[in-house]
Parts: sequence; structure tokens; C-alpha cells
Amino acid sequence: MRPSDLPQVRSLRLFESMDDSHFAELMQASYLQTFPAQLELIHEGETADFLYVVIEGCVELFAKSNGREATMAMVHPIGTFILAAVLRDAIYLMSARTVARSKLLLIPAQNVRDALEKDGLFAQAIISELSGCYRGVVKEYKSLKLRTSVEQLANRLLRYHKERGDSDGAFELPYDKKTLASLLGMTPENLSRSFNTLKPYGVEVNGAQVRVTDLKALETLAKPNPLIDERAN
Repeated sequence: MRPSDLPQVRSLRLFESMDDSHFAELMQASYLQTFPAQLELIHEGETADFLYVVIEGCVELFAKSNGREATMAMVHPIGTFILAAVLRDAIYLMSARTVARSKLLLIPAQNVRDALEKDGLFAQAIISELSGCYRGVVKEYKSLKLRTSVEQLANRLLRYHKERGDSDGAFELPYDKKTLASLLGMTPENLSRSFNTLKPYGVEVNGAQVRVTDLKALETLAKPNPLIDERAN
């Protein structure tokens, strides 16, 4: 890794509290690389060789079985993936590919395990990261189990509106509709029907462009729940 890249990596929550010597040792074995869009990084069933940290861009985690494929999660900066497999020296349960041009930090799995044993503050950061990932999975599972397809989409649009919307309530979907449908556990046809159902609630769709003209009506339908939709807790 280039010395000029070290401050950016050091500032990440996962590494900011590490002992200087342990951090330097870990980084000597690591790689910071930029990958093009739609590049498969790992394949489910293979042994976990690296811990991945998304510095820039976006990575899609997906799985396949019986001829079907489903999007499991989208990882944005600054996020890790395959951490549990690395710590357990286990196989990948999911595959991963870049959605856009992405800069990733690759840390050899054995080096991560070695640092975990030597550095207590790094171990605490790892626990915090795993806890956040687990709580995120629980929230996604609650949404899938407790909401209709229309309610899931409505709440997801409220999130995008908050994160990406302009003063007119317009924003662009962060992913194509096929990926969004898979992420929400729907077929593309079901997603299309759900968008149509949301029209009377002030949702206008034109390709990837969405505009929310009646935020209150959409919130009344969606009934957002902080125990599902609050991402920070």
C-alpha cells in the first residue's frame, strides 16, 4: 500500500484506535485497489482469504441456489463484508461484485485474526462492526416478515428521499429496478405493481427518477418504524 493512502485508512473506525505498530504491521500485508464496475470479487463456497473494506463505490452481496439469484445486501463506504467468515476461517456464504467503480481495502484473513489477538482496541472495533452488521440483518428481516411489498417499497423510498432527495422531493434510485426488486425480496413485476400502487400516495416514477409529491401521504401508508428503519442504531 502507498504511504499516501495510510491516513485515509487509519481514519476508518475499524482502525483508528489500533496500536501504531499493530496497524503498521497489518497494513504492510494489505492492498488498496480500485476495481471496475460489475467485477465479481468473491464466490460463495470459497475459503475466506481477505477481509474487504469498501472505501469508495458500492459492492453488491448476492447468492445463488436452484437456478435463482438474489441480492442480499449492498455495501457502501465505509463498510466491511465477509468479516464473520474471516474471523471463523470459514467459507463465504455469499458472492460479491462491484456495482460501480470501487476502491477496496483487502486485508489477508490470517493477518486480521493475528491482529485481533494482539490488539484489544482492534478487537473492540471488530465486535462493534459485527454488532452493527447483525442488527442491520435483523432490521431487514423484520421488514421482510412484517410488511407487505408495497409497505417495503414505500419505506425504502422514504429512506432514499431523506438521503438523496432535492427540495422538490426528486431523487434517483441508487440501483437499477431489477436489483432493487431483488433487494426487497420481490420479482421485477411485483415491484412494478407496487410502484403503481404508490401513485395515489404522491409517488411519480420515470425510469430511475422518482419524485415524492405528497410526503405525508406516503408516510401515512408506510408507517416507518425506528426499530426497523433507523439505520444508525
